[in-house]
Amino acid sequence: MKKLILILLLTATPLAQSGRTHELRLLPQNVHWGYYDATLKPVLRVASGDTIRVETMVAGGLARLRAAGVSEAEIPEALKVVEAAISERGPGVHPLTGPIFVDGAAPGDVLEVKILAIEFLHPYGVAGFIPGSGTLPDDFPYSAFRLFRFDAGRGTAAFAPGITLRLAPFFGSIGVAPNPIVRRVSSGPPGPHTGNLDNKELVTGSTLYLPVQAPGALLSLGDGHAMQGDGEVTLTALETSLRGTIQVSVRKGMRLNWPRAETPTHYIVMGLNPDLDEAARLATREMIDFLVTQKGMTRDDAYILTSVGADLRVTQLVDGTKGVHAMIAKSIFAK
Repeated sequence: MKKLILILLLTATPLAQSGRTHELRLLPQNVHWGYYDATLKPVLRVASGDTIRVETMVAGGLARLRAAGVSEAEIPEALKVVEAAISERGPGVHPLTGPIFVDGAAPGDVLEVKILAIEFLHPYGVAGFIPGSGTLPDDFPYSAFRLFRFDAGRGTAAFAPGITLRLAPFFGSIGVAPNPIVRRVSSGPPGPHTGNLDNKELVTGSTLYLPVQAPGALLSLGDGHAMQGDGEVTLTALETSLRGTIQVSVRKGMRLNWPRAETPTHYIVMGLNPDLDEAARLATREMIDFLVTQKGMTRDDAYILTSVGADLRVTQLVDGTKGVHAMIAKSIFAK
């Protein structure tokens, strides 16, 4: 029976692929602000295998841009329209584009989201902090924001003379609706619905696997980052607005309790908990489970390999629910 379960997990396949491409523009009717909720009406319906070009707005809205010194002429009109039109907000601060209903996705399935491309909607981003937030709220009881202008050709941003940052854009929040019984949840803390992972590894070329909680999955994206350090210690990354191209596929027979991901070079599992130690333990257990179910190892060997071959990294410290992700290189496994 164990061998049969392993075979099913290893051969879990997406539903029949449609292959259509959809556009989801940054418009008020396509945005909900600060929450995930299974009762939201979908703004787009797609088939498994479809591709979507989706536009998202900077987290926190335009206040951060203006505080950093962005002029009104530099703010795209689409952002201003969304800001003015949406008054129902919270409890989180993230404008989210969606939700997207994926045909065939049912609770217990997994939604595969491939990140095919990411572009900037404006050539700048902001980073900073506000009172009472971040990892050191008592040390910085005031607010400060900085504007970073992007060199698109080089893929960089200047921090200061002699300090140049390499841009690596990703969506801080990619999530499905929570269980309908839970109703609305804040866009701030991540959870089984995935949401605000703030995992900087999820750049172009990566794939995220989300446990489906509600019919149709109801996928939403937002919280664009131009780059971020592990930990995101001030509560902000280099915040910006993004256009992403993603492909969504429903995975039947692939059972997950927590989100997982992979990049061209690594497998990634996640641990999410308000306690950082518990998040690390969960990430460790998830890596052991991955190695047992996907690589056919014993639990003892999986535990040992996790210790010698996997890296545990602090994803973020500042979203209430802390994140630890464990990464293991694909190169150590035979093809």
